[in-house]
Amino acid sequence: MVAVSTAQGIVCGARRTAFFEYLGRIDDQVKIRGFRVEPGEVAAQLAALPGVRQAAVVADATPTGMQLAGYAVPEDGRRTDPAELRRALAAVLPGNMVPATIVWLDALPLTANGKLDRRALPKADAPVAVAAEPPQGDLETRLAAIWQDLLGVPTVGRHDNFFALGGHSLLAVQLLSRIQGELGIDAPLALLFGAGTLAELAAALPAQHRHADEAALLELEAFANTLESV
Repeated sequence: MVAVSTAQGIVCGARRTAFFEYLGRIDDQVKIRGFRVEPGEVAAQLAALPGVRQAAVVADATPTGMQLAGYAVPEDGRRTDPAELRRALAAVLPGNMVPATIVWLDALPLTANGKLDRRALPKADAPVAVAAEPPQGDLETRLAAIWQDLLGVPTVGRHDNFFALGGHSLLAVQLLSRIQGELGIDAPLALLFGAGTLAELAAALPAQHRHADEAALLELEAFANTLESV
């Protein structure tokens, strides 16, 4: 699906059958952690991802502030891991515009007038219900301690999602800074949006560390070659 916007600020999805589906207005701005965000613009980007036929994004009030929740209808029935969708969005959108959660639906609920029925959307609940499993291993334990400090929560389970617990783009930057300072691992912001749970992040960080070590080794070898040529 190709997402387009009209001069009136209406976001539509152009399908191969050449008809347009109304997906919402892009001038319906909300404030997410101090930044103005147009959910319709985020929905257009989500609808443009491979495997997504329709999409909607709404702003939900949470105890820690407003968060974006995304809803997607699959193109052919296959449902990509929502973490992959968040990672793809993080590559094209600022961090504050990436939904904290994305939920797959069989179809978007509509009103009698054919508009999105926001009240009928299922709540994009945080995966806390399965988060009772404690952190495993030294890395998960150290990461959990950082999360608890930044998010102000008493405990963190290995399946807890950073953004569902109240994290946002500013805290994400602080998290990556703490990871670099305390664990010695440089990680891009996109990694956190793609690996939102504690277990996913702990699994992804070692590979990131190896890549950084390999890059440093290549730089050292290049420098040594330069000295030999002098």
